[in-house]
Parts: sequence; C-alpha cells; structure tokens
Amino acid sequence: MRKTKGTIHFVITGGTIDSFYNGIKDTATPRKVSVLPSYVQMLRLSEKAVFTQVCMKDSRELTKHDVVNMLKTIEASPHRKIIVTHGTYTMPDTARFLKRHLKRHDQTIVLTGSMIPLEGFSPSDGGFNLGYAVAQMQILPAGIYVCMNGSVFEPDEVQKLLNEGRFVSLFNPGSSKK
Repeated sequence: MRKTKGTIHFVITGGTIDSFYNGIKDTATPRKVSVLPSYVQMLRLSEKAVFTQVCMKDSRELTKHDVVNMLKTIEASPHRKIIVTHGTYTMPDTARFLKRHLKRHDQTIVLTGSMIPLEGFSPSDGGFNLGYAVAQMQILPAGIYVCMNGSVFEPDEVQKLLNEGRFVSLFNPGSSKK
C-alpha cells in the first residue's frame, strides 16, 4: 500500500459491531466476513478507507496470537490514521497492550466497537461509534485511544461498566477525558 495522508486504515477484529444475532446460541456471534467495508463505503467519507481483516472473533476469544497480529498489522501500515474495530469486553486490555508494545509513535490509533451489532438491529450504537471515531481521528494527536459512547479515553484510564453497558474513565467515572 502506498502512503496517503488522508487514508484511514480500518483494522477489523470482529466483536459485536460485526456480529449477527445467533438464535441457536441466543447471543451475538461475529460474522465470517466483516460488513464494515460496505458500510464505510456507503458513508462516502472524504478520506480514502482501506481495510484489513485480522480476525472475526468475540473479544473474549481473542488469543495472544490475534493481538500480536493486530500489533503487526498496525506497525506495518503505511498509514497514520488507524481505526481498530474490536469487541467491547477486552477493548481496554488491547489498548493497553498496544500502548506497551507499539514501536511506532507517529500514528493515531482509535479502538471502537459497539454493544449492538451494526447490521440487523435498529438502533445500533455501531454507526455512531464509528462516526465518532472518524471525527476524533481528525483532531487527536498521535497516540492510542478508545472512542466509545461519545467519549475519548486513554488506554490506562478506560474501563467498561458491564452493568451499565458503557465506558468510563477510572479517574473520573462521570465524564470523559475529551
């Protein structure tokens, strides 16, 4: 891939945002192939978008190998704007892993996802969270962030409140950093 200033590289890992309701399991199950490329293309973003599907898993099923592949994909990307779609259960863990192990410091990396699948459910927070991540990508400095529920978090502060289905700051549970 050639380096393009205005390109957003979407690194896809599955999670609820890319899931469907599985009636047999009575839960959301990640699809085999992501719906994100067609969804993002429909948005007609002003920036070019490229996509790399690393895996399609519930984040509770991600292995160390999967997370290392995610890291390698980000390290190898010629792009400076990276959005990682990820399951919400372990999103903070992955953000902290990337912060500890990423050797590059010239990229803005945003992890986002949803509590409700992007396709097949209305309303879904997936479209909002993706749009928010793209918007924040325009103004955030290089670094690693989690963008969920209309808030931006740094890896060391973010926590998912399972009982409320939202993300908060460990340091200030009532508000976000930005």
